[in-house]
Amino acid sequence: MPRVSKGTGILFLLLIIGSILGTLLGELLSGFLPFLTYGHSIGLSPTTINLVSVTITFGLMLKLNIASIIGFFFALFIYTRL
Repeated sequence: MPRVSKGTGILFLLLIIGSILGTLLGELLSGFLPFLTYGHSIGLSPTTINLVSVTITFGLMLKLNIASIIGFFFALFIYTRL
């Protein structure tokens, strides 16, 4: 089976998907394993710049919890196997 060329874009995409799936799985299992949802939010809260004719809003928030970190590692494991 031919190996897929490894690129930074593929790694980034897998890490995002792993984080999303890990967070969803953590929310689903929070009734049985409540420690999976323990985490913190980091990032920049939304900031608005009003230039009269154009209004620009910047912001980026990342919610990290135990389940999303497990998803990161699972995605990294899949990336190394490609």
